[in-house]
Amino acid sequence: MKPTQSKPAPAEPGEPATALDLLFVGAGEVFSDGAARTGVVVGVRGADIVYVGPADAAPAAREVIDLKGGLLTPGLVDPHTHLVFAGDRAGEYAERSAGTSYLEIARRGGGIARTMHATRAASVETLMALARPRLDQLLQCGVTTAEVKSGYGLTPADERKMLEVVRRLDAEHPIDLVATFLGAHTVPPGVDRARYLDAVVGEMLPDIAEAGLAEFCDVFIEKGAFDIAEGRRVLEAGLKYGLRPKVHADQLSAGGGAELAAEVGAVSADHLEHISSTGIDALAAAGTVAVLLPGAAMFLGSDDRAPARALADRGVPVALSTDCNPGTCHSTNLLLMLTLGMSRLGLTPAEVLDAVTVHAARAVGREAVAGRIAPGRPADLAIFDVATHRHLPYHFGMLPTRAVYKAGRQVYPTAA
Repeated sequence: MKPTQSKPAPAEPGEPATALDLLFVGAGEVFSDGAARTGVVVGVRGADIVYVGPADAAPAAREVIDLKGGLLTPGLVDPHTHLVFAGDRAGEYAERSAGTSYLEIARRGGGIARTMHATRAASVETLMALARPRLDQLLQCGVTTAEVKSGYGLTPADERKMLEVVRRLDAEHPIDLVATFLGAHTVPPGVDRARYLDAVVGEMLPDIAEAGLAEFCDVFIEKGAFDIAEGRRVLEAGLKYGLRPKVHADQLSAGGGAELAAEVGAVSADHLEHISSTGIDALAAAGTVAVLLPGAAMFLGSDDRAPARALADRGVPVALSTDCNPGTCHSTNLLLMLTLGMSRLGLTPAEVLDAVTVHAARAVGREAVAGRIAPGRPADLAIFDVATHRHLPYHFGMLPTRAVYKAGRQVYPTAA
């Protein structure tokens, strides 16, 4: 994680020491933490928000930015991506559209294995060059924090290579990147299952943890991937090495992944199209965030929908994400996921905004520094050319982003 604190610039001669660097005025709405406020201005000093309130009580500012009726939100958070990869699977998409199932394509060597081969063959520099435009596209959606998983290397060296790419991208790109180790994505073709799991637990996890290359450990619980006992073994080993658990759960079939996530205290359980009622209650009791990925089911041509309404009504924090990956959701459009969160999952406009701010920040362990507009928090802000938070998902498939600020500095659009 990049540092978000900075010293305020020194006051100019004759200027009060308490002067703001930036004052955002004229918002149609300021949306944060489920509430849309009008008549509110936001003041920034250095990297931090220091004032949120009425204009007539705001300190003086060196620069006043008139939003002219636009929407001001926290910088958005994308809590589930696989955006470091090489190759593409456009041919598989065509096959699926013609009726071939995802599992059938995977059984004959496609799916994750196809991306694995391309990613293994790519250098660090190539993977970085491929990932940068994807990050730029997320930034254009207003994203200032994003999670990135490994899982396309599936050897100790190649998993480490992917996470090294994430570290280097984090150092150079405005978006804060949160790294997740997903060595338990699938068993590579031709590799003994037991030996591969031994390598994940005994080689990859200690190496990744010692190098400080990941914060989270994830596992794909699904037919053709890993079962509950295998997933528990990986996640408990990750905890031993200080990596907090996440779970790919109940995506293509009901497999008890949500219950496992709750059992191990996972920060998030992701997908959940086939979660059981017991699983919903378990997540609520554990305080685990449900990260829903409506673009994936749509891209797969499936009518399966995660029960977002039931999750939210039973007290589970709901986040939304792109699931950006080459096989099942080749998209970086997080704003589109807001629309799908309403149209396909039944969430309200305020709920889908919370799902990519306050709840998404919690899903990646950044609840203290991302996802809210409040004094004392980093000035990660997004400005949209829409009048209210209700209009952001309403503008279907569009990118109405006017500007993005990271730690008080404008990072989109950048100067030519």
